[in-house]
Amino acid sequence: MTPLVSILIPCYNAEQWLAETVESALAQTWNNIEIILVNDGSKDNTLAVAKSFESSKVKVINQENVGQSATENRAFLAAQGDFIEYLDADDLLAPDKIERQIKLLGDSNSEFVASGEWSRFYKYPQEALFIPQPPWADMSPVDFLICLWEGHYMMHGAAWLIPRKIAERAGSWNENLSLINDFDYFSRVVLASQGVKFCQGAKTYYRSGNTNSLSGSQSRKAWESAFLSLDLGTTNLLATEDSLRTRHACATVFQRFIYEVYPLVPDLLKKAEGKVHQFGGSNLKPSGGLGFRLMSSCMGWQKAKKIQALLYRSGYGKVSVGWKLSIFIQRLNYHLTSGKT
Repeated sequence: MTPLVSILIPCYNAEQWLAETVESALAQTWNNIEIILVNDGSKDNTLAVAKSFESSKVKVINQENVGQSATENRAFLAAQGDFIEYLDADDLLAPDKIERQIKLLGDSNSEFVASGEWSRFYKYPQEALFIPQPPWADMSPVDFLICLWEGHYMMHGAAWLIPRKIAERAGSWNENLSLINDFDYFSRVVLASQGVKFCQGAKTYYRSGNTNSLSGSQSRKAWESAFLSLDLGTTNLLATEDSLRTRHACATVFQRFIYEVYPLVPDLLKKAEGKVHQFGGSNLKPSGGLGFRLMSSCMGWQKAKKIQALLYRSGYGKVSVGWKLSIFIQRLNYHLTSGKT
């Protein structure tokens, strides 16, 4: 019997991109699909766009706004498929993406999950460059997560194809999470499998530069979600293997959080520092652009981060490294060292 694939698309204020996304799902060379569109209380014309595709293959669900995680769960409850394909409302699938991954995994009794090639684009998918990365390989669950976390790589949601029984074993999306909710969810999916099988040629297109994207959230609530998701994900890994290598990967996850969030949310930074210490420390160094590296070499990464934050607040985010920026940095450095922030 031909496996049914459920393509789950949560939608929130996505009228600008949704049609292209749904069309990429309908264009799959694997014909036995269903598409579940869940409109999460959008304030634009997303629902109308979704309903324009309603058919025997496309089911549209409308609900009050409850957030992405709850919307993913609602879509999963409505899904009948033997395989699960998550697809954000602004991302795209290559036509043969699903077919390639099913042929690799075989039937839905597979104990493996399939990953694939992915690339970013901003306006047009033709911009995408599929450059191989270390996670583009067959790996055990633990090896895969260590590779991702140590190298700061990602495998975005649409790149996966998941046998339904593995998704059920992993459990639902945590509805307390918003920012990087996928860190917790997909770590559970991977750990619920016997490993990751990388599918060469199974391509997905990850849209960047979307100002409505959840990943761009910078609120206190968003950072709390990020910290909780990291805590849950690392706990999942250590429950599977508690070793020097897994503890180092977990420490690196929290050290990176410190570098990215500093100097915001000091209480969360303190908790993250505690996690790094608890796991035995990380040798991760701060990274950034040329301006940040120059400032860090002169005054340390913490002061450089403070200056960077002040630069952006003052409208200097796009100023090139040059004499104007140098003068501005000198003045800000004076204020920081004198306590006049």
